[in-house]
Amino acid sequence: MKSLRYLYKKGLGPSSSHTMGPAKAAERFLAECGDAEKYRAVLYGSLAMTGQGHGTDRAIKRVFGNRQIDIVFDKTSPCVHPNTLDFFAVKEGVEIRRQYYSIGGGDVVLAGEQPSKGQEVYPHNSFAQIKEYCKAQGIDLCQYVMRFEGDVLPFALDVWRTMKEVIEEGLRREGVLPGGLNVVRRAKQLYCDSKKKETAQSHEDRIVAAYAFAVGEQNADGGLIVTAPTCGASGVLPAVFRYTQEEKGLDDLQVAKALLVSGVVGNLVKTNASVSGAECGCQAEIGTACAMAAAGLAYLNGMSIEETEYSAEVALEHHLGLTCDPVCGLVQIPCIERNAVAAMRAINAVSLASFLTDSRKISLDTVISAMYETGRDLAEGYRETATGGLAKLYKR
Repeated sequence: MKSLRYLYKKGLGPSSSHTMGPAKAAERFLAECGDAEKYRAVLYGSLAMTGQGHGTDRAIKRVFGNRQIDIVFDKTSPCVHPNTLDFFAVKEGVEIRRQYYSIGGGDVVLAGEQPSKGQEVYPHNSFAQIKEYCKAQGIDLCQYVMRFEGDVLPFALDVWRTMKEVIEEGLRREGVLPGGLNVVRRAKQLYCDSKKKETAQSHEDRIVAAYAFAVGEQNADGGLIVTAPTCGASGVLPAVFRYTQEEKGLDDLQVAKALLVSGVVGNLVKTNASVSGAECGCQAEIGTACAMAAAGLAYLNGMSIEETEYSAEVALEHHLGLTCDPVCGLVQIPCIERNAVAAMRAINAVSLASFLTDSRKISLDTVISAMYETGRDLAEGYRETATGGLAKLYKR
């Protein structure tokens, strides 16, 4: 598996696969063809269907700066990957073409490119292998990450501080999100309501929701966020960890260590399945984020590696089949609410695992495989094309 530095990335929302990925592809293309006379980009599949709502064209134009580029949304041509884009450049009368796939989490691959083996830092590619190794070595999952990543804690601390800053900014902001749906920011209201403390449960629900909404609304507005594992699911981990930090009086270092444990789960999904909504539906994004949050929370609760695995397994298992059907192609409905629901579900998954682990029958590896198989079987309309489900039935 690759370094966690490929999992947690700072970037501008609203979509890691539709804005961060295409922007990275544009950067790679310009590094090769930055002095051409003419440029054109063609978007296919999900990028074509929801690219305008996700701001794909704006992300590409931002990278190209003063260079003129024509962007075409090709909604009919077949494509190899659901997030395919072509860049064309004309230089001295010769046309140069490069095709890229935006594979989720802000990562892109050039067509025909073989990922460098030098990027792999972990020798294990399944939770079963990791668990066996940890038990043999007498280490926990956090120590496992630090053994293979070395001085990774400063990186994790920086990630956590950024996540907290995003929450704070989201809690301050008010108004209507861009895009035409007239979605009103609710994070500040939820946070203020949480202070009423009618019951302990309502307080937990409202404040966790407030933190998730704060990040989701920042993401929908094109603000800075951290992929965890994607932009669209970036509110789950910060909400769970911020609430837990406050309730338990934890310092930033403890939460940074939990981020490392969460990263193990996110890495396993990226390695053995997908975190792309266009490839596997929202189960790949929100489901993975929920599993990551559950694993990290289990670590903060001092739970065993078996209980941590079960927490993540429960969290992901009960998102199986979740579709990606963003209304009008915007990362707003149902995406923002979905982050809040998944954050609360992660907390519940850990609670369930604390007294049911010894009766479990399904492994985390099995659920990850099932998620990938389920996602590939989803009809195209339910994989981030905005042509099925809520996106199809919603009427302004």
